[in-house]
Amino acid sequence: MNSEPHDQVPEPASGPSPERRGAIVVDAAGEERYIVISADGHAGGDVPDYRSYLPTKWHDDFDAWAATYEMPYEDLLGDLGARNWDSDRRRRDLEADGQVAEVIFPNTVPPFFPKVSLAAQPPAITAADMEQRWAGLQAHNRWLADFCDALPGRRAGVAQITLHDVDASVAEIRWAHERGLTGGCLLPGTPPGTGVPQLYEEEYEPIWQVCAELGVPLNHHTGSAAPPMGPTDRDAVVFLLEVSWWAHRALTHLMVAGVFERHPDLRVVFTEQGTAWVPEELARLDVFISRMRHAGGSQEQVWGKAIADSMSLLPSEYWARQCHIGASFIRPLEVGLRHQVGIDRIMWGSDYPHKESSHPFSLEAIRAAFAGIPHDEVAAMLGGNAAALYGFDLDRLAPVAAEIGPRVADVDVPLDRSALPIEAYKCPAFAPEYATSG
Repeated sequence: MNSEPHDQVPEPASGPSPERRGAIVVDAAGEERYIVISADGHAGGDVPDYRSYLPTKWHDDFDAWAATYEMPYEDLLGDLGARNWDSDRRRRDLEADGQVAEVIFPNTVPPFFPKVSLAAQPPAITAADMEQRWAGLQAHNRWLADFCDALPGRRAGVAQITLHDVDASVAEIRWAHERGLTGGCLLPGTPPGTGVPQLYEEEYEPIWQVCAELGVPLNHHTGSAAPPMGPTDRDAVVFLLEVSWWAHRALTHLMVAGVFERHPDLRVVFTEQGTAWVPEELARLDVFISRMRHAGGSQEQVWGKAIADSMSLLPSEYWARQCHIGASFIRPLEVGLRHQVGIDRIMWGSDYPHKESSHPFSLEAIRAAFAGIPHDEVAAMLGGNAAALYGFDLDRLAPVAAEIGPRVADVDVPLDRSALPIEAYKCPAFAPEYATSG
């Protein structure tokens, strides 16, 4: 198993750059290895570490908040929590898992927040609460910029914004772009009860405009779009079954709002939401938009003709031009749909360091998904697509990949699931119902 302890990975050798063929590199022994970039990683500072990133006017408030705050998440405590902010350990963990670079979404609790920012937040009680939360998100962004600087060229940080203050968010996107957070910005969800307009409303046009202008990817990660989870077992199961569906709605909202039409250079990423939903959803949307345009007298046309006529493309065509999937722990069935989704749209992710991540069994997860798939297609989905979207330099990553990247020949060997330890099954990549290729 690919489970080498994080403190035993050697430093990649220095010297001339190895031969590179797209997102495949040839190592010193003449073997081909994939350049693997995870499009879904998570990190954040330890709560006390955020203090120095806050303006001094917030320090007393932060001290009071931090003194009484109790971390509700087991995996952010003790040794497990350190994986979020210990840069050297994180590098060793991911290299042991075959990954040379990653896109980093938030994970820990920002200052003044009741819970992690990838979840729907209880509404702020006062304007002062909202101002504090915005200062907390900015502190996280500044911490993240330094964290990415600790491993240059190998971390693309995703900046956080707030839908409660569009002007401030536009300024923050410009700051993040200038500061080198190449992961783009994180688009929050708009679940019921948050008191903010839905994503199809006109208020957000400045956000779409600045992202398109600067070439900043707009990332929509699962979690924040779903209503808060209730306390019962039934609540938890319903949340688990619906959380991705809530996130998918952003695609419809942006299309209906004309965002893709007005901003053809805007790139939107749907991360950790699965992949298999895309073909069916695009087919459904294409049918509806076509009927809105052409089905004389239908109710679809009565309600939707004005919107449909404002769209020069079908939804599937907007998708092929502007949308991407952060395909965390992609399953064989989903890989079988890759041509319908778009091979150039799919970006593999490990979801490190979450409990359901493929770490430390990413090589096994990659074999389970990609054995027998043409090498150029695998290379694109494992690293080439993420490099193109997020601006990773494959030549810069090649020497590291030549040391630690998965061997192409190894990925070609189908996975024997009977040899997997039970702890591997925490990751959905190994779900039994996806044991055969689609």
